[in-house]
Amino acid sequence: MEYTYQNFRVRPWQPSDRQSVADLIGGVLAEYGLAWDPQGADRDVLAIENCYWATGGAFWCIEQAGQIVGSGGYYPITKGASEAITRGQGAVEIRKMYLHPWVRGQGLGKFLLHLLEEEIRQEGWREIWVETSSLLWEAVLFYEGQGYQPSTGVETARCDRVYVKHC
Repeated sequence: MEYTYQNFRVRPWQPSDRQSVADLIGGVLAEYGLAWDPQGADRDVLAIENCYWATGGAFWCIEQAGQIVGSGGYYPITKGASEAITRGQGAVEIRKMYLHPWVRGQGLGKFLLHLLEEEIRQEGWREIWVETSSLLWEAVLFYEGQGYQPSTGVETARCDRVYVKHC
C-alpha cells in the first residue's frame, strides 16, 4: 500500500532502493558525526529482505520527485528468555527512521511514525522499542514528544538512549 503526504510518496521498500537508502542513512549519520557501519549497526539496511521482510517486519521509503528522502521500518525482537524480559514478548523495534535535512520540519517524520505504529498495532504487537543517540537530538525530542518513554538496555554500540511505547 502507498500513501501520499503533501508532495511526498510513502511506499514499501523495494530492492532497487537499497543503495539510495544506504546513502541517505550514511549521509544523515555523517551530518551528526556518526559513522556508517555496514558490518554492524547498519547491516540490516543492506539486507532488508532478511532482516525485515523474512521476520515479519516492514520497511518504508519516502520519495519526493523520484528521489528517496526518508526511510523507516520495524522488525520483531526475538531474544533469548532472559533478554525477552527486558524487551518484552510481542515487541518490535522501529529502525532506520531517517530524513534528508531539507525535508525535516514538515511533519513527515510524524506521518511515517504513525503509519508504522498503526501497522504494528494491526499486526498485534504490544511494545514498540527504538534506540537512538543523544547526538541525534532532534530524534530524541521527536520520540519523547510522541509518547516514547526512556528505558534501559541499549544494544546498538553507537546508541546511548532506548525508548519504549506500549500499544
